[in-house]
Amino acid sequence: MFARLFSGTLLGVKALPVEVEVNTGEVGEVGFVMVGLPDAAVKESRDRVFSALTNSGLQMPYTRTTINLAPGNLRKEGPSFDLPIALGAALAMTGRADLPRDPEDYLVAGELALSSEVRGVKGGLMLARLALEVGKKGVILPELTAREATLVGGDLEVFSVKNLDEAFRFFTEEDYELPVMQPTVPEAMSVEAYSGIDFTDVKGQEPLRRALEVAVAGSHNILMIGPPGAGKSMVAKRVPTVMPHPEREEFLEILSIHSSAGMTMKGDGLSYERPFRSPHHTISDVGLLGGGSIPGPGEISLAHNGVLFMDELPEFKRSALEVLRQPMEDGEVTISRSAGKLTLPCSFMLVAAMNPCPCGYLGDPKHECRCSVPQIQRYRSKISGPLLDRIDLHIEVPSLSIDELRSSQPGESSSTMQERVTASRNLQTQRFSGTPTTCNARMQHRQIQEFCKIGKEEGDMLQRAMEDLSLSARAYDRILKVARTIADLAGSPDISSIHLLEAIQYRSLDRNLFY
Repeated sequence: MFARLFSGTLLGVKALPVEVEVNTGEVGEVGFVMVGLPDAAVKESRDRVFSALTNSGLQMPYTRTTINLAPGNLRKEGPSFDLPIALGAALAMTGRADLPRDPEDYLVAGELALSSEVRGVKGGLMLARLALEVGKKGVILPELTAREATLVGGDLEVFSVKNLDEAFRFFTEEDYELPVMQPTVPEAMSVEAYSGIDFTDVKGQEPLRRALEVAVAGSHNILMIGPPGAGKSMVAKRVPTVMPHPEREEFLEILSIHSSAGMTMKGDGLSYERPFRSPHHTISDVGLLGGGSIPGPGEISLAHNGVLFMDELPEFKRSALEVLRQPMEDGEVTISRSAGKLTLPCSFMLVAAMNPCPCGYLGDPKHECRCSVPQIQRYRSKISGPLLDRIDLHIEVPSLSIDELRSSQPGESSSTMQERVTASRNLQTQRFSGTPTTCNARMQHRQIQEFCKIGKEEGDMLQRAMEDLSLSARAYDRILKVARTIADLAGSPDISSIHLLEAIQYRSLDRNLFY
């Protein structure tokens, strides 16, 4: 007696098809034999399946049973195959060839409890997309996983299942229906998700606010340098509040990455907001970049379409900082391991903060610096020149005066800043229409030549700045990109000298701090 169902396994942020074949009635010792490169979690499903079948009142295979997860050269991981394996075993034992619904028309996934209840699994969105690609009628998933699967849209039916018995009856009883999950309303994506955090809480620091607005408007990387208590971390946490709300495709990309990492299995992963990731400086290279024995997303991918905040930048390991260089340029990272190779998106905005010296008070008029010159040089040398070149804006953050701290005057709100940023992003969307580029920071060299043209006077000014600050060719392009963003915020079609001067001043710390 034979049964075949359709499921999927995750590889990065994509799902690959897997056929679950169950054959019972074989000659030999009674038991389950599982083949098809299953990992430890998949092998353990035999015990969960046995208990679930028993507790659901379904007939257990009483002969040798072979379970094949095809294709055999693709490694299968996780407990999501519990439900299709148990369902296949139960259907094979019926011996029926005339089922009311064909199991091969649906994608099935879910983890089984010993009581036969079905638990959520990661990757619901990718499994639903896979079902659409291969032409399935619907997907049968646990309720928590089915919620995110509805976001794919299309004609795919998303069925929610609570236990093994419900799934079995769906295929064997013509009049039995599973609950169909309703699609999430797209309008919900525009709901403000950051209530309680606003730039009105930030006192003073007008130059910093301006620099952050420019950075967000063009999705430029920014480095804040200042003493402890100047408000660097406080300001960084408010950066997502001025970013444009994610479009539907952007949100689906965010959700796909978070779902593949298992972050949506708690029921709180469907908030329509841009991610804000703030890894501790003790993070490993793998934790930041991604990878592991079975490659998965790291912090830079989890920050895709959002913000990666790296506080105390020089305290990160040098190797961890250097692995950022290529992903910051390409917007994606390729991870090669013995278990496989995958490419993950990582188009993030880097917001970094650091002190000017180990004690933090170099140049502060209120505190005396206790660091020696060699200590300061070692501290600053942890950030390489190539990495610094990839950070578009460098801004000094002075400590606040007592008058500024006592002031009751609220700062400009995040919503007001967001309106200007959104208007600038809309200009960029029109400018790069029909190309993969989405913002000024992602412009390619040809696009810089086309959209960042400057006159002779501005060119001479930029040349003098390049020579005085000993800037690289990459920094030259960065200045032009930032100047283009400043012009967009001003609603100017051309880059004037005032826009270029402001962009140059955001690179002035290169010489003062690192050369």
